[in-house]
Amino acid sequence: MAKEYRHGAYVKEVGSSLAAPRTNETGLHVVFGTAPVNMVEEPEKAVNRLIMVNTFEEAEEKLGYSGDFEKYTLCQVMDAYFKLFAVGPVVFCNVLDPAKHKKENEEKEYQVVNKQVTVEEMGIIPSTLTVKTADDTALKRELDYITSFDEEEKLVITLFSSGKGANAASLKVKSSSVAPELVTETEIIGGVDVATGKETGLELVRRVYPKCGWFPGYIMAPGWSHKKAVAAVMAAKCREINGVFRCECLIDLDTEAAKRYTDCKKVKEENGLSSESMIVLYPMVLAGGKKYYYSAVYGAMTAQTDADNDSVPSVSPSNRLLNADGAVLADGTELWLDQPEANMLNGQGIVTVLNSGGMRSWGNNTAAYPDVTETKDRWISCRRAFSWWGNTFIVTCSEKVDSPANYRLIESIVDAENIRGNSYVQQGKFAGIRMEYHGQDNSPEELLEGKIEVKQYIAPFTPAEYILNTLSFDPALLENSLGGSN
Repeated sequence: MAKEYRHGAYVKEVGSSLAAPRTNETGLHVVFGTAPVNMVEEPEKAVNRLIMVNTFEEAEEKLGYSGDFEKYTLCQVMDAYFKLFAVGPVVFCNVLDPAKHKKENEEKEYQVVNKQVTVEEMGIIPSTLTVKTADDTALKRELDYITSFDEEEKLVITLFSSGKGANAASLKVKSSSVAPELVTETEIIGGVDVATGKETGLELVRRVYPKCGWFPGYIMAPGWSHKKAVAAVMAAKCREINGVFRCECLIDLDTEAAKRYTDCKKVKEENGLSSESMIVLYPMVLAGGKKYYYSAVYGAMTAQTDADNDSVPSVSPSNRLLNADGAVLADGTELWLDQPEANMLNGQGIVTVLNSGGMRSWGNNTAAYPDVTETKDRWISCRRAFSWWGNTFIVTCSEKVDSPANYRLIESIVDAENIRGNSYVQQGKFAGIRMEYHGQDNSPEELLEGKIEVKQYIAPFTPAEYILNTLSFDPALLENSLGGSN
């Protein structure tokens, strides 16, 4: 269709805009799941591809949006990051393929009202439409009609006044719809096609840095991470990303298996959730009448916490407001834990939700606890700080690779890191950081092989998890108050 020629003054109204998202630069949060890509212009370009977005509008444009979080798991992440917390960016990977995960709809006849027809079926793929008038005159998209989606996510066919069906009283419509229920954990896990070399699902974690220019900070899959096989692969992908980087992953504990908080330890153990790279979360979260997997909201909350700390992940994401109204199970049952119950979960390496002046995240331990008590691997804030520091060193030092291996190079590496470390120490973000070079660690043979080894010591602050105030009665204070002393 020819583009409309415009001449004059125009006005366009839009709905209330969302707050501009703050930028979190600790590491990219990479999310795998399903999105209603049938609603975008070129759905095939939104399948098994890493799509980095900075705003809700951009996410909706590139991936589509639906309020059905169970079918379209990526949409709850869009809501959590851009609406609940107004923070970004986020990297999305949709695995729902309209060419594969689809179902056929029967032909139905609809009455035309004001040159429009609203199709009843949900998830329609516009490119599959067959539209005919009552006398079986075939209509062509973009020549005789255009399509759009209304606020209820239903497809609307609008007839052109100059098209074949301009005066049609009814239309016969046949179509295909996406079927997110056909997506399985196999698509989330993904792999590499031996014949084509194409990577899908979680295998694409390795492409985040080459494509987006920054390393991953979190790997997430709300709606899928509670499955044992998915969680295991997510943890495996956290290490040696591109051979050098590492990050953490957010794992939802299955609330259908753990209907009571006392079931959580057993479910965690049965699913093998014991990696220091895992942050295990229980239960789900309710916000604005919508039910979210906890990982979606926790990830957004962490991104905001990091952004508030100048994008340095050294502050614990525990005891932070979740901008939520309650905690629920998958079946909608509300769960109101008290502090001793929440603390019991913390002692099992599980982060939960506690209502204390608002719904808050509660828990500082990675999934490795209590079996692992090593400081850097037990505390979430320390584990994240170590990963982030190592990743940023790799990025900043990479420009020095292949320089002449002389003392000036060594000095520049050590000085740069100590200056950087001192800056964060002075800001109160780390207790201490120092880098050293020792000649005994660098033999002539290793230097001839082009290898330089330095040692760095970092100490992020551990969280003040336990604060005790010992109260006692002092009779002297009472005596003084009553005037009993001179």
